[in-house]
Amino acid sequence: MTVIVTDSGFAADDFEGTFVALDDATTDTPAIEVPSNAEIRDLAARLSGASFVRILFPSFSDGRGFTLAAQLRREGFKGRLRAKGHVIADQYAMARRSGFDEVEISDDLAARQPEDQWLARAKWQAHDYQSRMRA
Repeated sequence: MTVIVTDSGFAADDFEGTFVALDDATTDTPAIEVPSNAEIRDLAARLSGASFVRILFPSFSDGRGFTLAAQLRREGFKGRLRAKGHVIADQYAMARRSGFDEVEISDDLAARQPEDQWLARAKWQAHDYQSRMRA
């Protein structure tokens, strides 16, 4: 099972469709699953019909997904953007600042890092260096 993390806390997954791997996606694929090592130029060509993109995080130390999310938003992607995999509560603010709407984690990770740890980072706009320096 999986848990979806948003600024409101833990929730069940409300997505009922199917994600298509980036290599198999076409310009009219509505939901695309993207590996963290994807190139933005490969993804941008397939985004015209996508309303949902899920970027995979193979380990918590692999930050390429954050960069990819930020690039997608700069390219104009307005759809739903989800991080999936090994994202930990300490990285939630970074995920939101990068452009992710939500994070999908395993039940095991949710048990090790309960909802209160994620909610502590839910005010992600206030948890950045520049805001702290202006105070």
